[in-house]
Amino acid sequence: MPLLRSNSYQDIDFTLRRQFNKTAFRPFQREIILAALEKKDVFVQAATSFGKSLCFQLPAVIDSGITIVVSPLLSLMMNQVEALRAANVDARSLNSNTPLSDRDSIYVDLASGHPRTRLLYVTPELCSTDNFRKRLRLVYEQKQLARVVVDEAHCISEWGHDFRKDFKRLSWFRETLPDVPIMCMTATANEQVRKDVLSTLGLDRNPDNLRTFATTAHRPNLHLEIRFTSDEADDRFSDFVDWLQGVYERRRTAERRNELEAAGQRVDNVPGIIYTISRDECEMLAAALRQEGIGARPFHAKLSKDIKEETLARWIANEPGYDIIVATTAFGMGIDKDNVRFVVHWRLPKSFEGYYQEAGRAGRDGNASYCFLYYSREDRDRVCNMVTRDMPKDGPNRPNRQARQESLMRLVAYCEDTNGCRHAAVCKYFGEAVEPVCDYACDWHKDAQGLKRRIARGLASEEWVSTQREEGRYDDYWSD
Repeated sequence: MPLLRSNSYQDIDFTLRRQFNKTAFRPFQREIILAALEKKDVFVQAATSFGKSLCFQLPAVIDSGITIVVSPLLSLMMNQVEALRAANVDARSLNSNTPLSDRDSIYVDLASGHPRTRLLYVTPELCSTDNFRKRLRLVYEQKQLARVVVDEAHCISEWGHDFRKDFKRLSWFRETLPDVPIMCMTATANEQVRKDVLSTLGLDRNPDNLRTFATTAHRPNLHLEIRFTSDEADDRFSDFVDWLQGVYERRRTAERRNELEAAGQRVDNVPGIIYTISRDECEMLAAALRQEGIGARPFHAKLSKDIKEETLARWIANEPGYDIIVATTAFGMGIDKDNVRFVVHWRLPKSFEGYYQEAGRAGRDGNASYCFLYYSREDRDRVCNMVTRDMPKDGPNRPNRQARQESLMRLVAYCEDTNGCRHAAVCKYFGEAVEPVCDYACDWHKDAQGLKRRIARGLASEEWVSTQREEGRYDDYWSD
């Protein structure tokens, strides 16, 4: 594969057009890329649609040497590697799904000390092994290790919602390879998590060499809405099907049909994602939707690699029968599909960050998209118990347990709030001082009184807390 190795910054716009088929940078992308090419440490916190991957992929194409990308998500690796190779960039992944022949080829490439691979996607678990570290030290000694990228960097922090212990061990890079630049990418980090990430990776030891970029969490094209329900009269399915059929009907009007056909879009294609918690519900919901004539497919960890790859490819290509992915959590992170028109949370997520990150899969093209969260008191009880049960009360993971509890309670408060803008609540959670402008893009701005009436049919947060305290159950959820 032809590789661009020039260090001239004039190559940036040329590479953007030739290798990535894009005509212009989004705000801050150029500044981040220049900081990377200047060998600075970089911390980027930006919303899902920002295009964080380009910020390290483009420098990897221009620079000499190999860029190591540490990612927790196999689906992200698969999607990004395929896209890069289609763009004529030598990118590979090394994980549990890598065929033996490919694994051997990658290790031989690293053992040369001058690897031809431009971007190598690896898991944090692999970075903890002596075998992989030995090969990286050889590449480093030959001055061919361009940079290390830590994607989903919030996973480093014990105060984050998705802490993984092998992420913590990435401190090895700065300790052993002290002059290799490190880039951190995340969409969901509050101030405490940011400090933890920078400290763990050693980026705070030389603040003059660190460049930090933070964009707003506000996504004005997303309509944020909570839909209240209960297990006793579970109307999620009929409510969703009625809504989607209404969308289809509007698209079938003569004027709208002509617009869609002129744009080369199918009238009956409304790409979306539905998030569930369990694999069984994922399968059952997808099957029920297909019985209604809606093209839905399940996606979860127990499916075979071939089925997951086919499902993902056909969904991205907007093929008939693959309009909606019904998935367990984390699906879609890093997936390059910009026309997702809706994201539905079938159950309450386990954290505020998880909700925001998954909702952010919608509308990456900037067009109007919908984000619904079906919320019930039964789900709330189950998730409270689940979070408490899964996290030990004492020991080294105690900070993460506290952080998860706090994040979930903030999400509960967000769902039950009838006194303010959803977008403002999201920005406030991530520490933004300026309240965003919401152009009727949430259920509160659209119909504040109607929101109060809908939640009144359920159980408001104050009533719930009072009831739980009276019955002696509330403190059991969060007792230490």
